Amino acid sequence: MKYLLLIHSNPENWGHPTFLRTAAALAMSSEERAELSREFETLLTEIVESGELVTAEALPDPAQTRTVRVRDGVPAVTDGPFVEAKEQFAGYFVVDCESLERATEIAARFPDTRFGGAVEVRALMERSGQEM
Repeated sequence: MKYLLLIHSNPENWGHPTFLRTAAALAMSSEERAELSREFETLLTEIVESGELVTAEALPDPAQTRTVRVRDGVPAVTDGPFVEAKEQFAGYFVVDCESLERATEIAARFPDTRFGGAVEVRALMERSGQEM
């Protein structure tokens, strides 16, 4: 089954990978930051080699975003994603793995989860929607 791993991060630290731009990561030694990067690269290599990685994309700063709502037939376009949380959608991975537990295991290995960010795991429905 395919799962969408939504990476959420604070836009104050925007840049990719976002976990390296947090105050906590910047306070680490260069060796510790390099180890974080190695851990992430190990995870990426693992899910590529296992065939679990389908695709992944990083997103630009939320300030470059537009939100569109149509009310009474009139489009209203505003700058940015207006949400109440301090975290914004930073990018995503699509993985194809055997279970929600495996997708959650992969998500928990993203360094972002240790530095104030979050990784949301969502199952992707096939066009038929029968798997739900």
